[in-house]
Amino acid sequence: MTALIGDELGPRGRRRVLVGSVVASLGVAALVVVAIQRFADRGQLDAEKWSILAEPAVVGFLLGGLANTVKAAAAGMVGAVTIGAVMALGRLSRNRPVRWLAASYVEFFRGFPLLLLILFSAFGLPRLGVRLPLFWYLVLGLAVYNSAVLAEIFRAGILSLDRGQREAAVAVGLTDGQAMRLVVLPQALRDVIPANVGLFIALLKDTSLGFFVQYEELLRRGQLTGNFDGNLLQALIAVAVMYIAVNMALSRVARRLEVRQRRRYGGSIEVKGGPEDLVAPETAARKENVGV
Repeated sequence: MTALIGDELGPRGRRRVLVGSVVASLGVAALVVVAIQRFADRGQLDAEKWSILAEPAVVGFLLGGLANTVKAAAAGMVGAVTIGAVMALGRLSRNRPVRWLAASYVEFFRGFPLLLLILFSAFGLPRLGVRLPLFWYLVLGLAVYNSAVLAEIFRAGILSLDRGQREAAVAVGLTDGQAMRLVVLPQALRDVIPANVGLFIALLKDTSLGFFVQYEELLRRGQLTGNFDGNLLQALIAVAVMYIAVNMALSRVARRLEVRQRRRYGGSIEVKGGPEDLVAPETAARKENVGV
């Protein structure tokens, strides 16, 4: 099986994307104008309703929520990368039970709703005697859920590499494990960095689900601010602007990383074959000789 990830669009495809983008932008602009007009008609744009958001104490409170959001996302990403790398190696193992267990883990948690996973962590673990700060319940849910996604990203990155690199490493005396750890895995991780940044953006937004377990991330602090002065809509709009600003900055970083990767190492990731393509050359030769 051969699959290309990130193929370049042709002229017709680019025209369609451009037309679609223009139409969507005009539609969004029209909706924004209508919404602003409705807000103005109902007094929601009055200065006194927004003035509290400029107070230093409130700004600091919301920025603290943003810091909590980033910390939870970063910790969740570290956990997801660690577990995802292990699961990716398990998916590529020549040991069938290990491969089956890793595949079961990936398929199960990819289909499991993230909110339920966070709620199970927050309300299920204490019943088992495991009591943690709210921060870690959120991080655990984010790490486990996103590790299943990252496992497939890492697996695609590993399979995209030329099999000859692994074979050359084995030929110079490295074991299969050393070849994977020292030669294959570092290159695969480098190739999937842009995808990982994109996943981090999604993970950052998913931290808002910490609202349901009372973790004081950005959305929760926005709600507390709105409840304090009775202007919840204004507080939530401020929170949305902060989310959008952070995510746009991260999206720009992801695009720059992707462009740099493309310039330095060439085209898109090409995924070929499966675990059988990781077999050492002498093993493959024996299989051919016996007609397997």
